[in-house]
Amino acid sequence: MGFLIDTNVLSELRKGLKANVGVQNWFSNADSNDLYISVLTLGEIRQGIEQLKRRDLQASIALDLWLKQIEIASEQLILPVTHTIAERWGCINVPDKMPVIDGFLAATALVHDLTLVTRNIRDVERSGVKLLNPFSEDVRS
Repeated sequence: MGFLIDTNVLSELRKGLKANVGVQNWFSNADSNDLYISVLTLGEIRQGIEQLKRRDLQASIALDLWLKQIEIASEQLILPVTHTIAERWGCINVPDKMPVIDGFLAATALVHDLTLVTRNIRDVERSGVKLLNPFSEDVRS
């Protein structure tokens, strides 16, 4: 069973021992070869780094280093947005639109038969994607 990790979960993991206990427990029991990241998640983190750079250069440098470590460690597990994913996103976004990136993450998970690990369950549950919220241990399929 594979998992697609949303930005909010990845960011929580960065907190180390201060991270949410449910997130820590889920991650410590997961097989690292089954943990996928979307290029969109990397883009959201990059956007956060660029915003942070304007007010705290040192913190943005540390965050940039963390992002590079993730990219290197997960190189084979980073998923692009493909034509098939874009098509699936278009289908699941009707009749009710979802937040764009959350919708693309749901479509990515559906195409690759992955469970989307996110705190944003309500934003994507109507897509039919398998969901896990490690913050509350809420699993839906």
